[in-house]
Amino acid sequence: MHNMVIHAIIPFDVGGAVDMYPFPNALEGTALVTFELIGPDGTGPLPNDFGTYELLAFTRHKIDEDETSPFNLTERRLCGIFTRIGNYCTGAVLKPNDTIEIPGGENEPNKCLVLHEWDAQNTRFSIDGKPHGLLLLLEVFRSEMDFARANGTPELVNLLKKEGHYPFSDLDRRPVR
Repeated sequence: MHNMVIHAIIPFDVGGAVDMYPFPNALEGTALVTFELIGPDGTGPLPNDFGTYELLAFTRHKIDEDETSPFNLTERRLCGIFTRIGNYCTGAVLKPNDTIEIPGGENEPNKCLVLHEWDAQNTRFSIDGKPHGLLLLLEVFRSEMDFARANGTPELVNLLKKEGHYPFSDLDRRPVR
């Protein structure tokens, strides 16, 4: 984990944004993870098949503190997504292979997401004997989400892997569908 934590001004547990924890040596870019959805008592998001979870996303961009850098712009976008999903998952069960659409701002398109279980290098963990995992959020193009909804998220994930875009949420690429 990087020594810099990107803290929210207003904490998540009182209605603010999530803190973002960057891992700069993840794959060929940076992993961004939440560490506050699961409480100290092991409660958190409504559990899915692998228990409760923290959220995870990847970007190919390396950490850069310049406010206009591709990393910073991507991190801010993902922080907004994580915060919305973090609030939503306390009242809804989110499962790998689900699709989610988050309304965009004024004159902005909706954000399209597919969920996938991240289980690389045995990343499951437990708190007080309760199982937890990491739920990967992949931001995708509208056409890709439509494909996932018609053919299943595993089919989209296979295409993203084949084209070298999995597990990244960067949209500075061409859609695979």
